[in-house]
Amino acid sequence: MDRLVELSKIFSDKNRLKILGLIQREQRVCVCEICDTLKLSQPLVSRHLKLMKSGGVVEATKERQWIHYSLTQEKHPLLEVVLNELREERLPSLVACEMK
Repeated sequence: MDRLVELSKIFSDKNRLKILGLIQREQRVCVCEICDTLKLSQPLVSRHLKLMKSGGVVEATKERQWIHYSLTQEKHPLLEVVLNELREERLPSLVACEMK
C-alpha cells in the first residue's frame, strides 16, 4: 500500500509526468536537457528528479560531470500504466546540451 501511495504522489504532478515522458522517449537525459526542453528551472527539475529517484521511478548514472537520468529497471503495474499513457503525449523536441 505504501508503494502505491508513493507512486501516486510522483504521478500527481504535471511537470513530473512531462519529465517522465521525456525520459521515456529519449531513454536517457541530463538535467540541462530537461530544463531547456520543458522550460523549467534547474532547482525545480532537480527537486522533481530527486523525488522520482527516491520513489524508484528513475535512476541516475554519472558520466564525468554530467548526471543522466533513465527509467528504472524496477517495474510496477501503476508505472506501466502511466508510461503507456505518456507514449501518446506530444512533448517538445529535445534540446540537447553540449557535453564537453
